[in-house]
Amino acid sequence: MNKLLEIKDKAVKFCGEYEHFILPVVRFVVAFIAFITIDLNIGYMAKISSVLVALLLALVCALLPVNAILWIASIMILLDMYALSVEVFAITFVLFLVLYFVYFRFAPKDGMLVILTPICFQLHIPSVVPVAAGLLRRAYSVVAIICGTLLYYFLDGIRQNASALAEVVDKKGQSTTKLNVTMGQLLDNKEMFIVMAIFVITTLVVYQVRRLKINNSWTVATIAGGLIQFVALVVAYLVLGLPEKIIWLVLSTAAAIFAGVVIQFIFMNLDYARTENVQFEDDEYYYYVKAVPKKMIAKEEKVVKHFGNTGSLGKKIPRHNQENISKEAIAKDLEIDENIFEDDK
Repeated sequence: MNKLLEIKDKAVKFCGEYEHFILPVVRFVVAFIAFITIDLNIGYMAKISSVLVALLLALVCALLPVNAILWIASIMILLDMYALSVEVFAITFVLFLVLYFVYFRFAPKDGMLVILTPICFQLHIPSVVPVAAGLLRRAYSVVAIICGTLLYYFLDGIRQNASALAEVVDKKGQSTTKLNVTMGQLLDNKEMFIVMAIFVITTLVVYQVRRLKINNSWTVATIAGGLIQFVALVVAYLVLGLPEKIIWLVLSTAAAIFAGVVIQFIFMNLDYARTENVQFEDDEYYYYVKAVPKKMIAKEEKVVKHFGNTGSLGKKIPRHNQENISKEAIAKDLEIDENIFEDDK
């Protein structure tokens, strides 16, 4: 444990010193993963669906705020939807307008959650997002999680029905059919609504539990969030006839609990064995304070040993003669025996 604490302290110190370089690298990595994910799943416009374009756009995002990743990713998705079908493009555009209005109204600082939620879905570990958000963010972060979840299920539905949406059929009701298929990805997706509801409940539970005045509140919040998601989603998948997703759910829940433990170790690693309850008062109030120290490595005190006569340490030796200084003068200034010079001969 001490070794881990030492590594954490060094990592925190390193991140603090080089924050201006680390944050752009993080934005670059997240943006590149997001753009590559878009290209691999819905890259219908070949001109922008390449590793080189994703790399260049990620470099641009590294120099801009996090919300810039959202804007550029949205433009890429709209261009891909336009290449697929004009009707799909129109519905996606309206959907994005609604999502951006809700996002910038309630959670404008949680852009990273909106980006990471679809990525975690793609990696089959979406349960990590509600637990992490509940531990690190505020209650309103559920808005960003809802936006990210809705975005994933909508685009995944478009991907699954891409062949039908791209067909060119000379029929009068062609546009109406495409609109119905596209809207069905939003309105008829029961799994999406159930998952969003479970994620909202999980995030709020984790957020409330970790704020309780109890020992190991973050640990309790992490375990509670993992269990709530697991039990609720198992029941939902069985009801919806999707038992094959339960295997991935086990992996996702384990990843969520592991992420919660790591987050707690980094941000709230407390030593409850040394808890102190302090009571004091002023003219108007009594104060009851519970002080829980952080787990830290005790710093070693450096001891400087001095040899010989230490009484002259720090004294300035006046120079009686810039050319020659007699041994008697030196001995007098240092308060030592002048015969010591004879011993060196």
